[in-house]
Amino acid sequence: MDSVEPFWLVDAFAEAPFEGNCAGVCVLRKGRDASWMQHVANELNQAETAFLRPRRDKQWNLRWFTPTVEVDLCGHATLAAAHVLSVAGHVPWGEEIVFHTLSGKHKAWSEKKGATLDFPAEPPRSYRLPNAETLVHAKPTWIGKNRLDVLIQLESEDAVRRMDPDLPEIAKLDARGLIVTAKSSDPTIDFVSRYFAPACGVDEDQVTGSAHCALAPFWGERLGRTELHGYQASRRGGLVKMRLEGPRVFLRGGVVVVATGKLQT
Repeated sequence: MDSVEPFWLVDAFAEAPFEGNCAGVCVLRKGRDASWMQHVANELNQAETAFLRPRRDKQWNLRWFTPTVEVDLCGHATLAAAHVLSVAGHVPWGEEIVFHTLSGKHKAWSEKKGATLDFPAEPPRSYRLPNAETLVHAKPTWIGKNRLDVLIQLESEDAVRRMDPDLPEIAKLDARGLIVTAKSSDPTIDFVSRYFAPACGVDEDQVTGSAHCALAPFWGERLGRTELHGYQASRRGGLVKMRLEGPRVFLRGGVVVVATGKLQT
């Protein structure tokens, strides 16, 4: 059937199935409009679904959709997409992959147990948010914002793990979502974080690669490090390895394919 499109469900920033953040990935055989992609993303009901379409220059167009909206940057679905391109035989393992997206051109390299992303650094700047303490039911030690998200630092890892977010108020922020972070109590991890994007249909994301475009420069400056390990302390949880190189952040994580199928539409 000409209308059949293959799809994958992939756990990204994961070392084993059912960890990290699950993404849908569709490698399109023909052009599809945004309405169709949004319906599919809603049907697959993952935090994001990535839609790939090959270009004549051997590069790839890439779009990301939550169940309710299109977004202009998504790390875990890009990690999953890079891995799928090699699993499906479109790109050799280890070869550079160039994606064209709403947020510009990004690169990735797939490996048999993971992938690496080359994303822009998005450092937050100090930001005034009078209701910050109400949003997280905890006392912030620093508040910032970049073009995507608000970032709130708390005093401890325990405070991040215990915090009870006010999702209706977070949805009103002039931002894609809210990052909450603190220094890790584990000596093998630099910091922990959680991420909330109720306005995008994702109350709490499991592992948010693009949030680490802010977290890497934020913690890199405070810790004096260019290589960092961050743990997103969600229900599933996931480890993100980062390397800062000037205006770019390299994000690495494990990838596990958990299901494949065909869209009969």
